[in-house]
Amino acid sequence: MLFRFLGAIAAACLLFATGANAQGKIQLQWFGQSAFKLTTPSGKVVMIDPWLTGNPMCPPEYKDLDKIGKVDVIMVTHAHGDHLGDSIPLAKKNNAPVWGPAGMDQMLSVMGYLPANLAPRFGKGGTIEPVPGLKITAVHAEHSSEMILKDPVTGKDVSLAAGEPQGFIFQFDNGFTFYHMGDTALFGDMKLYGEKYKPDLLLIPIGGHFVMNPKDAAFATKEWIKPKMVLPMHYGTNPFLKGTPAEFKAALGQTSIKVLDDWKPGETKEF
Repeated sequence: MLFRFLGAIAAACLLFATGANAQGKIQLQWFGQSAFKLTTPSGKVVMIDPWLTGNPMCPPEYKDLDKIGKVDVIMVTHAHGDHLGDSIPLAKKNNAPVWGPAGMDQMLSVMGYLPANLAPRFGKGGTIEPVPGLKITAVHAEHSSEMILKDPVTGKDVSLAAGEPQGFIFQFDNGFTFYHMGDTALFGDMKLYGEKYKPDLLLIPIGGHFVMNPKDAAFATKEWIKPKMVLPMHYGTNPFLKGTPAEFKAALGQTSIKVLDDWKPGETKEF
C-alpha cells in the first residue's frame, strides 16, 4: 500500500515537473493571422508561424517574446515575413529547431541566420514526430515562398527563394487531428486531405488577394475537407486581406461544422 502511495506521488511530481496539462488537453493559443502556440498534453510547446512582434492583431503583451515562455519546436509553413515572423529569435532563445520547407531552412543555414541543427530540412509528404505523442505531416499549399534577409556581406536586403509552401497536419496519439493550411488558394487535393486525415479542426485562411477569399474558403471547408470545427484566419492584418469571418460564415450557410468565430487573438482554447 505504501509503495503504491509513493508511486502515485512520484507520478504526480513528474507530471508537474514536465509541465503537462493536468487534464491531458490540447491547448491552442491564437495570436492573429496564422500564428499559434500549441501546448501538447505532455506540456511541450510548438509555435506555428510565429509572427508576433510585427503582427497588428497580436495582443501587445505577446510582442515581448519572453512572455511566450519556453518553446520546444517551431513550425513554419513558408518563408513570407508574416509566417516566418519571429522564428529566428525564438529559435535562438530556446535552442528550438525551426521545421519548414527544405529550401527555406537550407537558406537560413547557408546565410548564417541559424545553425544547421536548428534548421532541419522537411518536405511535403514527410512526417516528423518532434515531441512525444504528436506527428506532423507536411502537405501541399498553393502559394509561394520567398524571404527578405540582409546579406551578411553587403548588409543590404535581398529577396531569396525559400522552398515551396506547405500546410501541416497535426495528429495526436489521443486521435485529435487538426489541419493548419498555411497560405493557399483552392486546389483539388484538399478533398484528399479531408478524406484521409478527417481533421477535427481546420485553420483556414480567408483574407483573399494572397489567399482564398471567404467564398472559396467556405467551399473548401464544406465540400472538400469537412472538419468538425473551423477557425477562419489570415485576415485583417493589411488592406489587401479584406475577407471577414462574417462573410465566411455566411458563405458556409447551413452546416453542422462549428465556426469558431468567437476565438479572439490572445485567447486559448482546449481540445
